[in-house]
Amino acid sequence: MNPPELTELADESEELVPYVSSLRRAALQAPELTGVRALSHGFLLKFLRARDFDVELALKLLLNYQRWRRDSPEISSCLSPVSVLGLLREDYHSVLPLRDHSGSRVLLYRIGQWNPKDWSAIQVFRVSLMTSEVIARETQTQRRGLKVIFDLQGWCLGHALQVTPSLARKISSVLSDAFPLKVRGIHLLNVPLPFLPDKIRQRIHVHGSDYTDSLLDFFSAPVLPLEYGGEGPSIQEVCQAWTNQLLQSERSLLPQMTYCTIQLPKNV
Repeated sequence: MNPPELTELADESEELVPYVSSLRRAALQAPELTGVRALSHGFLLKFLRARDFDVELALKLLLNYQRWRRDSPEISSCLSPVSVLGLLREDYHSVLPLRDHSGSRVLLYRIGQWNPKDWSAIQVFRVSLMTSEVIARETQTQRRGLKVIFDLQGWCLGHALQVTPSLARKISSVLSDAFPLKVRGIHLLNVPLPFLPDKIRQRIHVHGSDYTDSLLDFFSAPVLPLEYGGEGPSIQEVCQAWTNQLLQSERSLLPQMTYCTIQLPKNV
């Protein structure tokens, strides 16, 4: 069975068991993963789908994910939506309620709603990481990936000063090879971002400030909010809805804070 066919199988399909078992065996033999809290079927399946069921590549991605979390405790150690509730209530971020024509999740970030005097870039990036952790559990998102719309109206020097070279490298790493989600496209409105690797840069579409018509070339009208030329719910509605979704995920995100603290016995 080829990778596309495997990707379409249900999570509980027996045909997936050998791949998950092979990845689990390899992970248990990797010294860097002895502190992983769990290697459940669903957890490993995210990495397999992200690498088209190539066990070797899935293990590499899992190792990169583990290293990134270990090396970025300032970001990954506090995945609590409540801790950034003030920012979320500024209608800064949402996952749009409808997927696009290809089945991808569509994420929206409104940079102008982020006040760099109130919120650090690290806190802002935590929002992205929390959303990524939540949607990575969705089978359809594992299959179809995600697309991101960055509305950069209001980007200023205060924002730029927050994004240090070190943080930019960490963001770049997550986008390219350290998280089990496929980024299918990035759409920039108003201002481009210079911090992305070539692999991601190839998927970027710059729309400028007159973007309502060009966005509709990529997303159907029901997918986009009214303020972006679509027919979907308003920005306020979609942002509030996703904030509520993140708050409901608070309990499930809490274990991520202690991701590397509990050792898994070798005989499990």
